[in-house]
Amino acid sequence: PVSCGRCIMAGGVTCSRLLRAGLRAPVSLCARQARYQHSHSQPDENHGALRPETSSAKSLMDIGTRRIFSPEHDLFRQSARRFFQEAVVPHHTQWEKAGQVSREVWEQAGKQGLLGVNISEEHGGIGGDLLSSAVVWEEQMYVNCTGPGFSLHSDIVMPYISHYGSKSQIERYIPQMAAGKCIGAIAMTEPGAGSDLQGVRTNAKKDGNDWILNGSKVFITNGWMCDVVIVVAVTNREAKSPAHGISLFLVDNEMKGFVKGRKLEKIGLKAQDTAELFFEDVRLPADALLGEENRGFYYLMAELPQERLLIADMAIASCEFMFEETRDYVRQRKAFNKTVAHLQTVQHKLAEMKTQICVGRAFLDSCLQLHCEQRLDSSTASMAKYWASELQNSIATQGVQLHGGWGYMWEYPIAKAFVDSRVQPIYGGTNEIMKELIARTIVSDK
Repeated sequence: PVSCGRCIMAGGVTCSRLLRAGLRAPVSLCARQARYQHSHSQPDENHGALRPETSSAKSLMDIGTRRIFSPEHDLFRQSARRFFQEAVVPHHTQWEKAGQVSREVWEQAGKQGLLGVNISEEHGGIGGDLLSSAVVWEEQMYVNCTGPGFSLHSDIVMPYISHYGSKSQIERYIPQMAAGKCIGAIAMTEPGAGSDLQGVRTNAKKDGNDWILNGSKVFITNGWMCDVVIVVAVTNREAKSPAHGISLFLVDNEMKGFVKGRKLEKIGLKAQDTAELFFEDVRLPADALLGEENRGFYYLMAELPQERLLIADMAIASCEFMFEETRDYVRQRKAFNKTVAHLQTVQHKLAEMKTQICVGRAFLDSCLQLHCEQRLDSSTASMAKYWASELQNSIATQGVQLHGGWGYMWEYPIAKAFVDSRVQPIYGGTNEIMKELIARTIVSDK
């Protein structure tokens, strides 16, 4: 196996889990870069012609583009695209009405090898690289179906367990989560603590070898359907700072005192179950502690860059979808005896939109590459999240405008994309917080 930071792939060797899904494991980014450099920048026999970037592709969603990907990633993308088109799209309208997806689609995704993609085989995951995870994020946005919380489950929750969990915790949760039989969530946000994680009030106190957990959480993605939730709680109120007294706990659905509140009714993400969670004297065994006591804040800080990268990549992918949706519409819609696309003002607007998206995509692909090499710092991840989510909302607004009155109708995909985009600058740390994190590196003397 070839190791590239988070890119733990089988270089030239097939991954058994991916083989069962009919796919060959992508080689790592490092291995491909080395091979590329060795060939003196000439196309090799495995890659054929150099891959086009999105700016020169026929569609921003074309398979076979972008230099960071390989032909093996293209095969995986084809499989993921087929899954979302066949297993998600036909049911999404019903899921929007229900406020949640089905459990069956989670297990179908597990069988297809789309969950826990970037978790090592040794731990029970698929053993794919980060770029394969990005393929799943992007393909979900390309069908405009935000219901399944696969990305949070696979690339936010599972890494905490894989990186900080004990052997028994990994064995208990990771294989079941990769199979879609155990749905994961993470509970950070509280009614009085959002972006400021040091304002957490949920607490856990020791009682012998056990912990007694009390508090509440809100806006929890996968909260209604989750089988296990990682809870952020204060465990040392006497610590020199709140950051030194926070721990993480694995709380199972059947724990006495763990109560799920109502599914929250949102203006967007209609099919994604978002819930309030309440913990009333929940007795947790000692092995429910994830990682070390009072180290939770540091774990959160270490993992947040990936969460922000995920949000940013999905935002750019949504932009790419919205652009193609809008382009198709204006080329068909007629006004003044010709299609709207013949109007110069519309053409210029499309030119502006495509340029902005391609610039954003170039930066995001750079961030993906940096993260593969474990070189994506918090500030750069914050830039990506802030810029991409702002762009997503701008493209959504322009897309609705170019659709005219029909863009305001729920039956049109651009309308759903418009309302779904609005939360992106809020969760994962508000964009105001992102700017604060970026600014600190600018004015700091260190």
